[in-house]
Amino acid sequence: MAITSKAGILKVLTSFNPWWKTGAVNPQMAKTYRRFAFHEAMKRLTQTDLRRTVILTGTRRVGKTTIQYQMIQTLLEQGVPPQKIVFVSMDHPMLKLSGFNDVLECYHENVYPEQDVYYFFDEVQYAQDWDKWLKTIYDMQPDTQVVATGSASPALMRGSRESGAGRWSVIQVPTMSFYEYCELLNIDRPQIPEKLKITPMLRMTQQQRTQIMIQLSKVQNHFNRYLQIGGFPELALADNDLMAQQIMREDVVDKVLKRDLPSLYNIRNATELERIFLYLCNVSSEIVSIEAIARELSGVSRPTVENYIQYLESANLIYQSWPVNMAGKKVLKASPKIYIADAAIRNAVLMDDGLLADPVEMGKIVETAVYKHVAAFYYQQAASVGYFRGGKKGKEIDIVVDYPNTANILIEVKYREGAPIAEDSAIAELCGEASAAVVVTKNADDFGVHNTRSGTDMLRIPAFAFLYLLGHAEKHGYRGIG
Repeated sequence: MAITSKAGILKVLTSFNPWWKTGAVNPQMAKTYRRFAFHEAMKRLTQTDLRRTVILTGTRRVGKTTIQYQMIQTLLEQGVPPQKIVFVSMDHPMLKLSGFNDVLECYHENVYPEQDVYYFFDEVQYAQDWDKWLKTIYDMQPDTQVVATGSASPALMRGSRESGAGRWSVIQVPTMSFYEYCELLNIDRPQIPEKLKITPMLRMTQQQRTQIMIQLSKVQNHFNRYLQIGGFPELALADNDLMAQQIMREDVVDKVLKRDLPSLYNIRNATELERIFLYLCNVSSEIVSIEAIARELSGVSRPTVENYIQYLESANLIYQSWPVNMAGKKVLKASPKIYIADAAIRNAVLMDDGLLADPVEMGKIVETAVYKHVAAFYYQQAASVGYFRGGKKGKEIDIVVDYPNTANILIEVKYREGAPIAEDSAIAELCGEASAAVVVTKNADDFGVHNTRSGTDMLRIPAFAFLYLLGHAEKHGYRGIG
């Protein structure tokens, strides 16, 4: 007896595509809140002069599939016939075993025969030869539009370079920003100017800044929970935070480490992968030496550590931040800083109730959140986001937004009482050569201008306000915080 059959495939497809009968997506699937990535994906899909396959990539539970359902609902509302839209989950055993050819043949033979269709492929990397199929569809079916999701971005990026060059647009779906979190929970939000950006606050009076901070204080009390639960929409809406963290461990971490990555990269010993990820959770926001990890985790070779770090980055569980040259100063040995992709993942893995009460741990958690926001904000631009460490004393700047042919933006995270910045610190010495310098502080009243001996002022702004304003600027379409 064959494991798969056209009748079986059709049954699965029909269950995945209820709009063929109802004409609408179930509201529970196409939730009302729309991520920034939804708007970007719809813009690419409807761009008639430049056809592209749209690829959404991000870790589990960030809402990639929800964005697809929302796009389908939008197309239906625009009058696209329901039968012209097919959603295919390549993570489903029947469809995974069947492969693209059988699935699409079944759809066209039984539901819609023409080629002017919308294919929505979920977790596309599980299909055999998926990149070649997407290339074939793009080349041979010019009236077909494709939207795909995947949790393993390098697999998608590699496919993009090899088969998708000039055909694909890859859209990163990070975990929710603090701004999106506040919108999702319908928190009483600040009344601030639509065009408000961060660094022009340097040129305001302290009274003007105070008025903005009074408005931003509305979201301050929600910041700690955001750091705990993070940017996972479903978990943010949960009533039980401990249960939300458990689900995060099971769905976001365990499934990726024990199932997704081993199957994608033929990893035989998932325990080593888990040990490396746990180690990285402990050192998030620190410069990491591959040799040090191999020594610490005795029995794990250096090449294995390097490979597994690449795999974890591919699954969108970590970011690697690389050193940036500044002012002609050579950086020290090029080791990356590693950040867990969302502070809440780290909290869920470490399972330490005291994290939020520990000033050192809170510093790591907030720097992780700041890096994630800045990296996500600049993802679609030509800027790269790294760090600086150099000079005779190896002084460091936490985050550097590196623009080609333009002065950099410097960000130092000082999430502690007083948030001191020494006159001989790297950011104070180098801010004169930057387009902007920002000190991210802890306390709500620690905001304003920080004068330096060089005569260049830096902006001091509390972490919750900085992250909220970044999301505000992103929503209103502005590029750059300066």
